[in-house]
Amino acid sequence: MRLPDEQLRAGHIPADVYRQLPPGTDMRRVVIVQEAPRSYTGPIVLTLVIAVGSVAVLLVIAYVSQIIAASIVSVLSASCGISYTISRTSKRRRSSRALGK
Repeated sequence: MRLPDEQLRAGHIPADVYRQLPPGTDMRRVVIVQEAPRSYTGPIVLTLVIAVGSVAVLLVIAYVSQIIAASIVSVLSASCGISYTISRTSKRRRSSRALGK
C-alpha cells in the first residue's frame, strides 16, 4: 500500500484525519468518504465533435460556394456570351535581367 487511496480502501485512517477526530470516537464506526475521480471522457468527446463539425461546415461552405460560382459563370456565358477562365500562373517568374543574363 503505497498511495493514500490504497490505505483508505483498506480501511486505514491517515494520521492527519485521525488527529481531527474528537476524543472518544469509535474508530470502527468512522467512514471516510472519497470524491470519485474525474472522468475526462465527456470533454474529450465534446472537443472531437466540435472539431469534426467545424471541418464539415467548412467543407460544405466550400462546396456550395464552388457550385454558386460555377452556376454564375454558366449563366453569364449562356446569356451574355461572357466566358471566364481560371489560369494558374507561377508566382516565381523572374525576368532574364534580374538573373543577370
